[in-house]
Amino acid sequence: MILPALLTSAGFNIVICVGFMSLYSILRKQPINLKVYFGQRLAQLQPGQKNHYFFDRLIPSAGWLVKAWEATDDDIYTCGGLDGLVFIRMIVFCIRIFSVAAVLCIFIVLPVNLFGQGVEQRTPESQMDIFTIANVQEGSTGLWAHFFALYMISICAYALLYIEFKNVARMRLEQVIRYPTKPSHFTVLVRGIPWAEGESYSEAVKKHFSDYYNSSYLAHQMVYRSGAVQRLMMETEKMYKVLTETPINEYVQPITQPITVGCSHIGGIPVPFKTPEGSTKKRKHDDKQDMKDQEVAAAFVFFRTRYAAMVASHSIQSKDPMLWVIDFAPEPHDVFWANLCVPHRLLWIRKTLVFIGSILFSLWFLLPTTLVQGLVNIEKLENMFPVLRGISETQYANIISGYLPSLVLMCFVLLVPPVMMMFATLEGAVSRSGRKKSACCKAIIFFFWNIFFYNLFTGTWWDRMSKLTVTGLKDMATLLGNLIPGQAPFFMTYIMTSGWASLAYELMQPFVLIVNWIFQVILMRKEGFGDLYTFPYHTEVPRVLLFSLLGFTFSILAPLILPFLLVYYFFAYFVYRNQMLNVYITRYNTNGSYWPVAHNAAIFGLIVMQSVASIIFGMKNFGTGSSLAFILIIFTSLFNLYCRHKFLPLFSNKAAQDLIEMDRHDEHSGKLEEILSRLLSSYNKFGPRSGNHPNDLLSAEYKVTGSKDSETSRKR
Repeated sequence: MILPALLTSAGFNIVICVGFMSLYSILRKQPINLKVYFGQRLAQLQPGQKNHYFFDRLIPSAGWLVKAWEATDDDIYTCGGLDGLVFIRMIVFCIRIFSVAAVLCIFIVLPVNLFGQGVEQRTPESQMDIFTIANVQEGSTGLWAHFFALYMISICAYALLYIEFKNVARMRLEQVIRYPTKPSHFTVLVRGIPWAEGESYSEAVKKHFSDYYNSSYLAHQMVYRSGAVQRLMMETEKMYKVLTETPINEYVQPITQPITVGCSHIGGIPVPFKTPEGSTKKRKHDDKQDMKDQEVAAAFVFFRTRYAAMVASHSIQSKDPMLWVIDFAPEPHDVFWANLCVPHRLLWIRKTLVFIGSILFSLWFLLPTTLVQGLVNIEKLENMFPVLRGISETQYANIISGYLPSLVLMCFVLLVPPVMMMFATLEGAVSRSGRKKSACCKAIIFFFWNIFFYNLFTGTWWDRMSKLTVTGLKDMATLLGNLIPGQAPFFMTYIMTSGWASLAYELMQPFVLIVNWIFQVILMRKEGFGDLYTFPYHTEVPRVLLFSLLGFTFSILAPLILPFLLVYYFFAYFVYRNQMLNVYITRYNTNGSYWPVAHNAAIFGLIVMQSVASIIFGMKNFGTGSSLAFILIIFTSLFNLYCRHKFLPLFSNKAAQDLIEMDRHDEHSGKLEEILSRLLSSYNKFGPRSGNHPNDLLSAEYKVTGSKDSETSRKR
């Protein structure tokens, strides 16, 4: 890529960002857009509370930047939860490490690259090579500058990663203590319940936990299938709400025949209806048989203490690991009810099919990636296809080779998060936060391979397809070592188009904005449209981590990429803080589980950086630096193992010490009975037809036997 093409791309993206930011600062002040840009704020208001906004409505301003800067970590935690705070810390980590890299590489490494004499023939295509390590001659003493920067960046990364891992692990432990009455602390999700002839799943669950957890078992709640009948019942519930809110006494004649008031449970909500007295017993028998037929091999099991729930969730219940599979239950509002009906024995088949589907999707994505690299190397494209000759000489050549490739790639990348979310759903995730995290991990792997590695390989192929024949691993290493620095300009344009422009798009929320206008202007609905979304971690986390991989890889090879990265991360710091404070509503989170993903991505970026440096140092006849860079790879791997052994268990388990102390405190203070009484109805009203039907039987069981058992257990 030539320098004018890079400058053209930069100009386009700067104009887009400035224009969108100015337009956003005006649109956010308009009362019609409050639900679009202040969904989080509106959700925190009380039902009768009024909010007034006084703005200079038609003048662009930067007030939102000041408010995002002044917000504290506690404010971010209150609005975005621990996941939101962890995501901001990812961005802060990238700002810190790449600020260090920018100081080292721009003031020490870049002058060495500029004054090198490695590029003998200065052609338009090699204009950017003088800023990279490709311009350093073999055996030059200037390579010590690159080696020094490599070691300093690695050491700073180790220190920052260790500190952040430790802090996030501490916050995760504090999260358990901060919310002591969460239902998930006392509840486990049981799947793979074995089927016994003449016995329902509910009876099997009660028998199993009464036998093996008699002193700690409280009650259970079955999961039921949802289908056409369930949808009909939900519609009936809506009709009932409408009827109860409408005064109909003057229109309905009083009923004179004797009746009995009954109760039907729809999604855990009691709906009164009236039936003849003679049919009450028959209806109860039919409801019981219907519930038995609709049961699935999954249930929520409640325990009297947090410690008992933890012991059950970490124990193998039978000799067959596919039966009685127990995990901590998600929070009630986090449960993904549709996947609870999937038999546990079929999950491995689903995961296999998803793995095959991911491979096929990756193979399909090679087509647009190859097309993008063809647009970057427009001269090579003209030589292969004579019909296209003359395009490079037009006045639009800089736009085609500078801005268009990254724009085309970004458009195709927009398909990735929804596809990965679909794959995560098909895998059988039982929680919404787990589904989003699974989609995030899949998108990261996809981005690292298809956007980073494959663009390197295809760019290499386009550049040297007729000049170098690869005959072995040594030739491949030589090829990559020579041509990886040359791909830096393309990734600079990608950072601007997919990074800068996407942040402007995130601020504007154009889709939600247009739909909100349709609701209020055309459909005349005063409530508008908005405040419906949680933060898109599966979209934003992969982008942030992909750019960190680019920063690590090219920091000492092509230092000019670092200013583009720092602009993105500083801009992202303000944008995402503003969105968490004002826009997105937090309904569920993973309690900081995204940080191990970010840590692994950073370690991977360090290893790639050190591996590429070792290869290039060897090619430049700098054997000492090549050997020491290889030793650095080993040290990075050992550092990663140390962090995983020290901190990672805190992300998959709860501390037994904290749980036992919380149980003792609740028992001594008399709060335990109150917590357990609320626990029984916690998983009723959130899902489609969840809960033991009827619910009053479960409550009655606790009132009759639960108090007696708890008193007995205290005596023990």
